[in-house]
Amino acid sequence: MSTLKLNKSPAATEQKREKPVRPLSPELRDRSKAPPVKKERAAAEPQARDAQAQPARKEKAVRDKKPRAFDGKPEQKERRSPTANDGRRQYNRDQPRPRMAKTDDRPPRPSAPAPAAIDQQPRLSKVMADRGLCSRREADDWIVNGWVKVNGEIIETLGTRIDPAAEIIISAYAKEHQAETVTILLHKPVGYVSGQAEDGYEPAVVLVNPDNQWPEDSSGIHFKRGHLRGLAPAGRLDIDSTGLLVLTQDGRVARKLIGDDSSVEKEYLVRVEGQLSANGLALLNHGLSLDGVQLKPAKVSWQNEDQLRFVLREGRKRQIRRMCELVGLHVVGLKRIRIGSINLGKLPPGQWRYLGEHERF
Repeated sequence: MSTLKLNKSPAATEQKREKPVRPLSPELRDRSKAPPVKKERAAAEPQARDAQAQPARKEKAVRDKKPRAFDGKPEQKERRSPTANDGRRQYNRDQPRPRMAKTDDRPPRPSAPAPAAIDQQPRLSKVMADRGLCSRREADDWIVNGWVKVNGEIIETLGTRIDPAAEIIISAYAKEHQAETVTILLHKPVGYVSGQAEDGYEPAVVLVNPDNQWPEDSSGIHFKRGHLRGLAPAGRLDIDSTGLLVLTQDGRVARKLIGDDSSVEKEYLVRVEGQLSANGLALLNHGLSLDGVQLKPAKVSWQNEDQLRFVLREGRKRQIRRMCELVGLHVVGLKRIRIGSINLGKLPPGQWRYLGEHERF
């Protein structure tokens, strides 16, 4: 195997030797430190990053830029007012943007009434009594028997609270039961109490028996023992007073006569003794108070020299006697002769009769 050797010319060798060798700098000689980066390279790195975002910036600048005619003045940046009216609503950047309202066309769901609102609603029995359907006692009996519907639902729980405008339907059974109720007119004599027995005195209801029924009773109703069940006085009459007393099983009658909003007139004949004060008659008509409560206006006039005629629209305990004492008079006799449109008439003391179907208070 032969070896081929190439001989360089002396001129080329000499030219190479003549080129000077550049010595290394001290920084390059120290290998413990990283080599320094040229200034051109350090400046080029952020420029390269800016170059990547430059297309997006240019595109945004083109969109925002508006052509404007040059007028020889330096260009100034336009500043918008937050209230400028250019067809778009402007917002202040320092304030949070308001939330847009929902554009849901669906009707809002009805919210369930709060517990406090339910507690403030009236009881079913009170609403029935206010509408004149029955008394509250009757309403409780009808509810327990399942004879009452509210908005199509049978209510059997006492104390149920309802909307005052709710629809109430009464069963025919309740109406039949109510049709069997009776109202009795009694001429109460002195010595009987209106309600329950007290201090050894008998209640007036003991006089309601077949033997004491007025022979001239024209109601056509025959006495039954069931007519005594639940029979209660609709109003009071003092033990030492006489006259018309109403006993009833019908809650509607009781409410009309003694309800809080009752305005039925009650007429009395009152025998008095003593000297009436100068303005006593005017005070009896209006201006007196009992137990700190102003009395309703009354109609008081002289029937004769020792008898007054009272027409009242309320019935406080011993009201007429106390009124007379305030003006210097003493009551020695009191008789009730009328309640509403029902007169005592010829009904003898101690006897009674039924309220006829055609009679109303």
